[in-house]
Amino acid sequence: MIDLLEEEQELVALVRRFIDREVKPEVQAKEHANEYPEAWIEQMKQLGIYGLAVPEAYGGTPVSMRCYARITEELARGWMSLAGAMGGHTVVVKLLTLFGTEEQKAQWLPKLATGEVRATMALTEPGGGSDLQAMLTTATRDGDDLVVRGSKTWITNARRAGLIALLCKTDPDAQPRHKGMSIVLATPGEGLEVSRDLPKLGYKGVESCELIFDNYRIPASAILGTTPGHGFAQMMKGLETGRIQVACRALGVAAAALEDSLKYAQERESFGKPIWKHQSVGNYLADMATKLTAARQLTYYAADRYDAGERCDMEAGMAKLFASEIAMEAALDAVRIHGGMGYSTEFDVERYFRDAPLMIVGEGTNEIQRNVIVGQLVARSGLD
Repeated sequence: MIDLLEEEQELVALVRRFIDREVKPEVQAKEHANEYPEAWIEQMKQLGIYGLAVPEAYGGTPVSMRCYARITEELARGWMSLAGAMGGHTVVVKLLTLFGTEEQKAQWLPKLATGEVRATMALTEPGGGSDLQAMLTTATRDGDDLVVRGSKTWITNARRAGLIALLCKTDPDAQPRHKGMSIVLATPGEGLEVSRDLPKLGYKGVESCELIFDNYRIPASAILGTTPGHGFAQMMKGLETGRIQVACRALGVAAAALEDSLKYAQERESFGKPIWKHQSVGNYLADMATKLTAARQLTYYAADRYDAGERCDMEAGMAKLFASEIAMEAALDAVRIHGGMGYSTEFDVERYFRDAPLMIVGEGTNEIQRNVIVGQLVARSGLD
């Protein structure tokens, strides 16, 4: 197993202390109030979390994908919304680093490293969901500008993002359709409206918004890499990071569910003994721990392939698929173990149960992940 460097281990430990000391004692009240975690976001900036993927040359403190995975899990163990507040940001940093021009990198990466500017990505459309190639948002050339028309939905951090990696069609007539897509580095301005915050079951605190582009103008040089038509492939590479990140959010929720359940099962007694000694409860705990460990190893495997420079879209999809399903199981089992208290808003386990479904449907539904996985199985078999 590939271990973390000493400084990476120290960073993970630092984030864990931040979660245990600052977040966990206060998270329940903030989550129930749907309060934006401004102070915690500022602390995350100070910890360097927004610069974890930014190269040193641009002011970042880059870490391995395995280290990033561990940090994401710790944040989600405290509050899944905190991991969401830096997830899309990191994907945009990766996109800029891999595909941006030197001018684009110099313009954005130093500010992204400190969190002075925070980034998000805009893919999903109201009528498209996971079918990205069916998107209707267009960016039409008009002299030296692009004119963007269309809408996006479920965009995390949209009200606070200073940079939006917008996937849209620059050539609607291209065949195959994905050849006509580009990523536009959009910024808030005239013609871009954040129309509303979507009400949600869980994932509170950070906003998920609808965006409307109504004759929104931006220089054509804002296309990532400046050459149109590569956006779909670029975003698919970025989503390797995104899906590993979502898998790690799921790990954090599952870890918190297990942590709380193990503590409660040792403190709560029935029929004269701690409830963990009842076989039915003990079996839940054993299964939770086993599945969580398996999900971690699958996620670390995807992260290690990424660090090795190997293709990992299938592995990231597997990690996201398995870890998110395990998080949902663990959250439900935590409710079972807590009994009536698990249904009470006075305990954190009800929050885990509300947060867990996001990882099943977010960053490409698990049904889409299965399509990605089987497609890669066939392609890699050499028999298609």
